[in-house]
Parts: sequence; structure tokens; C-alpha cells
Amino acid sequence: MSADKPIFDDEHPAPAVPRITKPPSSVLYLCNHNIIRSPMAEALTRKHYGAKVFAASAGVLDPMDTDPFVEEVMAESGIELHERPPQSLDDLDDHYFDLIVTLTPTAHHVALERSQVDATDVIYWQSGDPTAVTGKREQRLAAYRDVRDRLEVAIHTLFKAD
Repeated sequence: MSADKPIFDDEHPAPAVPRITKPPSSVLYLCNHNIIRSPMAEALTRKHYGAKVFAASAGVLDPMDTDPFVEEVMAESGIELHERPPQSLDDLDDHYFDLIVTLTPTAHHVALERSQVDATDVIYWQSGDPTAVTGKREQRLAAYRDVRDRLEVAIHTLFKAD
């Protein structure tokens, strides 16, 4: 993906948030390695709804090293992630959530398999992969900011359900 092409476009739209009648009291965000999208979503949820919602995140594949671009764009929003190590789904202390939001197709498949056992609602937010953007540092950071900002809008939509 080139640096001048947006992460979200007609082929890859921003996450769609299905209409729900009551916001969840606990949510798990899942992506592949828990280094970009799911920790962003968890941190944004805690920032805006931490008093009302328990939020966690994990990856369905082995955790990888943290991503300095994630840390930088989240710091711009007043959120520090440097002390939060990536974790796998198996590392979670609590495995029951009202809602699981998946952010990658792989995570969605795993969540659907697990939801058959524990009857948790699962929704998929199609989200762009900012690591696919190449170019100069500022162009790459713009891709991360775009993911952060679109996740923030989707989170506000989810938790402002009537």
C-alpha cells in the first residue's frame, strides 16, 4: 500500500459498528499479535469509558515486540502504552466478556470458535493495517493516526448506544 493511499477507502471501509441496544460492560479487543489495533482500542476505551467499562485486549497469535509508532500516536492522545506488554488470548486472567470486538479476520475466526463455548457476542470491525503503508516516517505515522482516530469513532459509537 502506498503512503498516499488512505488506510480506509471503498475497498477497506472504516469499522462499521452494528446497532446494539445496550452498551457492553466488558469488552475484549482482539487482533493478531496485540501490538497495534487491539491495544489502541483497549487504551481508548479505558480513557473514555474506564469508569463504566472493563476493557482488555489480546492477540490470537504469539505476541511480538511493541511498535514505537503505536506508542507515539497514542502519546499524542495522552495515552502511554510503554509499560503494557503485548499478550496472547491465553494470557488473559478473565475469559468472559459481554462483547468481543475483532480487528482482523484471523482474530474473528478464533473468536467465533471460542464464542460457541461461552456464548459471547462477537463483532468484526474491519480495520486497516498501518504497517502496510510505506514511505517517509510522517506518512507512516499518518497511517497509525488514521487507525487510532477511526477506532476512537467506532468506540464512541459502540458505547453511546441507546
